[in-house]
Amino acid sequence: MPLTTTRISPDWPCQVKMPGTYDWERSAAKWLRELIPARYGSYPAMIRHPVLLARHAQIQVQQEIRVARTALQTARAELPVLGLPESVIEHTIKLYAAEIMQLQHIARSVRAVSEALAGRGTGR
Repeated sequence: MPLTTTRISPDWPCQVKMPGTYDWERSAAKWLRELIPARYGSYPAMIRHPVLLARHAQIQVQQEIRVARTALQTARAELPVLGLPESVIEHTIKLYAAEIMQLQHIARSVRAVSEALAGRGTGR
């Protein structure tokens, strides 16, 4: 079943070639490795099985979203205790909110790549 007919998500990362094109899996693996701690990306199983790499990237991004949400939810209570001025606290709250939005977009992109990899049967 050729993947050239697969409908690509609007969240498809620009760093990853389209499924079915030359070397697309390699570009997907490279992008996914950038989302996880370096030591994981160097494990042989992750290198040989891009779908496993994608699964780990999904988990990693979800954890980052949780961390950013916790930081945002606790900022008003915890940052003043650190002696930070109100302007820095407000800026930090905006930063966390923007980071959550960015991470949610990345999560959708990882999901799209994961689905394409799984559909391709890259478990080799």
